[in-house]
Amino acid sequence: MYKLVAAVSAQSLLLLGAQLLLKISTRQFGVFRWSWTFFKDVLFNPYFMLSGLCALTGTLLWIVILKKYDFSIAYPLTSLSYVFGLFASQWILHEQIPMTRWIGVGIIIVGVFFVAKP
Repeated sequence: MYKLVAAVSAQSLLLLGAQLLLKISTRQFGVFRWSWTFFKDVLFNPYFMLSGLCALTGTLLWIVILKKYDFSIAYPLTSLSYVFGLFASQWILHEQIPMTRWIGVGIIIVGVFFVAKP
């Protein structure tokens, strides 16, 4: 079970990295324009490219997880991504997190514990 939790945590962190890098890259895009220059700037933005690489790697890891483990256990564990996302939004993006969200994350952690418990 620990291998599954570790694998799903790694997959969740990869997808979180993809979303964080995408958020960071959008700050650099500027005003949207229907022009080749705008799309070239988006596609060749290093944060955008790293975002895609993280998403691809996370998806490949998810395929391995699905092959080895029951979906009914693996999929609920992906809710760890919400936990990781909340911490990342506070520490990396410096967002203010209200107490209600922290309570929600606590409930998610309890749920993950029950799903992962043999």
